[in-house]
Amino acid sequence: MRIKLTALSAAFLMISTIVFGQQGQEADIFGISTKAKAPKSESGVGNVFRNVLENFSFEVSTGAAFHQSTMPFYSETPYEFPFYQIQNFDNVLELTEETPVDLKSSDWAMPINAGLRINIFSLLTIGGGYGMEWGNFSNLRGGDHEFNFEGASYQVSKLYGTVGLVLYDAKRRQSFLKWQYRRYSTNNLYMQSELTQRARQRYPWRFLLEAEFGQLNLQSSMDPNVTVSEDPYFGVALRIERDFSEYTKMFIKGGAEFRAFNYANPNLPDIQMLEQNVYALQVGFAIRFPGTKRCKIPGCGVVMKHMHNGIEYRGSGIFNYQNRKIGQWY
Repeated sequence: MRIKLTALSAAFLMISTIVFGQQGQEADIFGISTKAKAPKSESGVGNVFRNVLENFSFEVSTGAAFHQSTMPFYSETPYEFPFYQIQNFDNVLELTEETPVDLKSSDWAMPINAGLRINIFSLLTIGGGYGMEWGNFSNLRGGDHEFNFEGASYQVSKLYGTVGLVLYDAKRRQSFLKWQYRRYSTNNLYMQSELTQRARQRYPWRFLLEAEFGQLNLQSSMDPNVTVSEDPYFGVALRIERDFSEYTKMFIKGGAEFRAFNYANPNLPDIQMLEQNVYALQVGFAIRFPGTKRCKIPGCGVVMKHMHNGIEYRGSGIFNYQNRKIGQWY
């Protein structure tokens, strides 16, 4: 009798191990596959569309900018321009291309941008958008000389593209932790357990080096003789992002833009180049388009990602983390 019970117990234990082992390999206790991405639509085309859609995000940003402008002024007839001597009126300058007067000014502006961005394998981001900028423009000064504009404010719009390189994020943090723990033996269970726990922690920060390029358009100018250069502007910035959920994040971006304008009066033969450097600090908000549909099945109270009939659904809004895995909370 004891032998029969022992055999039955062994058989039951073996069957349980096989069944639960297969379940553990194919899905977790919430029904999310651990082997492959769960389908997000009933059709193959819809699933591809939703997987692509969730890589796009919409963002808006605003902030403050400090701009510095420089005009290397030279002309055979300098006083036909709005170019004046503040003092020492008897001093007549010889302004040639080799000996110009460096006229400078600085002032403040406020930019607002809105655009789309796509994530490529969590390595690169490519995007574009539309922006507006309102600012003041002081008269240019250099030594005892001043170049006066007719107005004191300007407004520009811009169409731009961006390319960002991800420098550090959750995946790179995991790689860094593995490198940091490389000196510990795989038989050191305590340190390996610590590594696993730290690697599984949610890391919401992301650091990117971003390049921007585009074309400016003067909506209103400080002077009717000032026009935008045909050359595109370019800029570089460091962008720091902080995730609030899988679909929402805040970011702060600081960088510099380099632009060029022309002062061209049709009644004067010379064209003066005006270079502008803009140093901006912006704060923005981004929303990633959710590829997983919201669950609308009556009576389903699951607040994390889960499955119905083989299709993945999310159980809470985009401002909450969807894939919680361990427990549920509101």
